[in-house]
Amino acid sequence: MSTPKVIVFDVNETLSDMTPMQKRFTEIGVPGWTAKVWFASLLRDGFALAATGNSGRFAEIGESILRSMLAGEPLKLDIDSAVNHIMHGFLELQTHSDVPEGIRLLASADIRLITLSNGSTQVAERLFATAGIREYFEQVLSVEDAGAWKPAAAAYKYAAGTCSVDLGDMMLVAVHPWDIDGAKRAGLHAAWVNRHNQSYPAHFLAPDHTVTTLPGLAEMVLDS
Repeated sequence: MSTPKVIVFDVNETLSDMTPMQKRFTEIGVPGWTAKVWFASLLRDGFALAATGNSGRFAEIGESILRSMLAGEPLKLDIDSAVNHIMHGFLELQTHSDVPEGIRLLASADIRLITLSNGSTQVAERLFATAGIREYFEQVLSVEDAGAWKPAAAAYKYAAGTCSVDLGDMMLVAVHPWDIDGAKRAGLHAAWVNRHNQSYPAHFLAPDHTVTTLPGLAEMVLDS
């Protein structure tokens, strides 16, 4: 493929390192692995709403699921404080170590960079400001303004419309195969960031490219 006009980055787990969220759960008195179950449940319910033509705010869904999961657990905090402790963790996340270099390399090639998250713009803005890379993103977008969560086609179309480009001139970059599949079905190109040496699910449309780091993505794009 030719160099995309716009690269669209997913945020949660693709750019942000969510590993510290596990510690947040242990701090309130439940096992760290609960973080992954909770996040998967959050995505599940967001996808379910999108499948029925509806939408919901990331934080509101996340808090609701937390209250259900934590009910009856021997917590170290009261339930309201425990939920707030978990949700506040998003505002203290940092990028993966390879992200700043990769973003700067791509920006140096005069490629338009944006983000499209199922989470809030507030979380993304703080993440990028802390990493010193906010200036490289033309737009920081959330599906909250699209009316549907990714991987619904409406989310990707919203990003294309905001940037005034065709879907085929955009490339999504994400760690989540479901996001790659959604983007491909909507008409975008896609690059999968395989950070953990996993196999790509055969039931999803395959990415155009697979990389392990963002500098690797930059090298791939600049050589195309």
